[in-house]
Amino acid sequence: MNLFRRKSVTALQAQAAGDQSLKRVLGPLNLTLLGIGAIIGTGIFVLTGTVAALNAGPAVVLSFVFAGIASIFAALCYSEFAALVPIAGSAYTYGYATLGELFAWIIGWDLILEYALSATTVAIGWSGYVVSFLGRTLGINIPAQLSAARGICVSVVDGSTMAGADCSALPGGPYVASLFNLPAVIIVALVTTLLIIGIKESARFNNIIVFVKVAVVLIFIALAIKAVHPANWHPFIPPNQGPRDAFGFTGVVAGAGVVFFAYIGFDSVSTAAQEAKNPQRDMPIGIIASLLICTVLYIIVAAIATGVMPYKDLNVPDPIAKVADFAGLGWIAGLIKLGAIAGLTSVILVQLYGQSRIFYSMSNDGLLPPFIAKVHPKFRTPYLTQLLVGVFVAIPAGFLTVREAGSLVSIGTLLAFAIVSAGVLVLRIREPNLPRPFKTPLVWFVAPAGILSALYLMWYLPLRTWERLIIWLVIGLVIYFAYGMKKSKLAVQQ
Repeated sequence: MNLFRRKSVTALQAQAAGDQSLKRVLGPLNLTLLGIGAIIGTGIFVLTGTVAALNAGPAVVLSFVFAGIASIFAALCYSEFAALVPIAGSAYTYGYATLGELFAWIIGWDLILEYALSATTVAIGWSGYVVSFLGRTLGINIPAQLSAARGICVSVVDGSTMAGADCSALPGGPYVASLFNLPAVIIVALVTTLLIIGIKESARFNNIIVFVKVAVVLIFIALAIKAVHPANWHPFIPPNQGPRDAFGFTGVVAGAGVVFFAYIGFDSVSTAAQEAKNPQRDMPIGIIASLLICTVLYIIVAAIATGVMPYKDLNVPDPIAKVADFAGLGWIAGLIKLGAIAGLTSVILVQLYGQSRIFYSMSNDGLLPPFIAKVHPKFRTPYLTQLLVGVFVAIPAGFLTVREAGSLVSIGTLLAFAIVSAGVLVLRIREPNLPRPFKTPLVWFVAPAGILSALYLMWYLPLRTWERLIIWLVIGLVIYFAYGMKKSKLAVQQ
């Protein structure tokens, strides 16, 4: 029994050249927009307010800076692997080529949770903006019982939400308890259908949405900056209030761990390697360009949001829309909500896409049942795995809150980034003479920095998040030893 059997890089390269089951239709612009489509979404439209109000105050700007620095280290390592091994599967495939099958399974299983809960979290945020836009802008009120997670108290007046055991006792009511988040389920179903129809069509849809939401973000920046009051930035780092994640420098770092969830987008770009026209050239461009563009926009929007209004008032489902209202932007606030809805839609699309491609790669390797990798004869997409992912995401989206669904996403992302950074070093030592179309610059600094920064941010995440990750990984190991270890193609060959 060899738990660390590896795929050779040359075999993976040959596999990438010979596998024509997926269409190669994505160029560097498509890949960059794919990354922007995944990165600009919940981070700007939801987490900016949540982290400012609960963790970092105006220093949420630093939280985005810290998370962005850690992401840049990882992005450079991802770029080397994506150009070297242009196969769908992302960090899972890279781990298989460097650290062996057991580590590859652990990464793949971690990515399954990461992508699924990421899409779930974004779908819930999408629902919040849709309910707000329909209710406050158009006067169309979705029944409160069908507009949020089970047990959440929803205002029958304006659709705002509050937590509470007894909805009738909350001030500013009346409130009723929600039973099911119907809009979140609907958007997952629609996006899943689009992805089954085809990646080229999905990419076109994503490109249009990305242009819309970037335009809306730029409009918000141009108009809301006039309403900034520098006094709202003081104190820039509010004093710690006892718990490690409640303000102070430790709160800023904890906030960086939370917003790291938003940077999963460039990982999604790497899952598209097998559908890129020229992956050796285009993958590094798509990964690095999308990350840099989005990091700058995150920082600017966070600074404006906390400068326009007090950070304590930003813990709402639609903080950027609330900032626009507070700044007196009038109808522009409705436009921003539309941009948020479009932006979150594209994030859901990219996350569901990335999740299905990881399933596809693991099934092709024999670690999951073969039916998962079945490709539709007309659309040339892995439709069964896409449908499975859609169901797997829609169910928790209907019943969970944003915080419940997103509690594991950041730690899963950070774990994947740390392993990829380590894998680059392992492969540099093991096979130093491989022709690398893209080389990580200053690799002996960048890769260790990627590992340490990811582990540092993981350390500041809550203990319950670690506990849930460990439980998920234990379940995955049981499945691997019961099925994957014996059925993998490498095991059969040996």
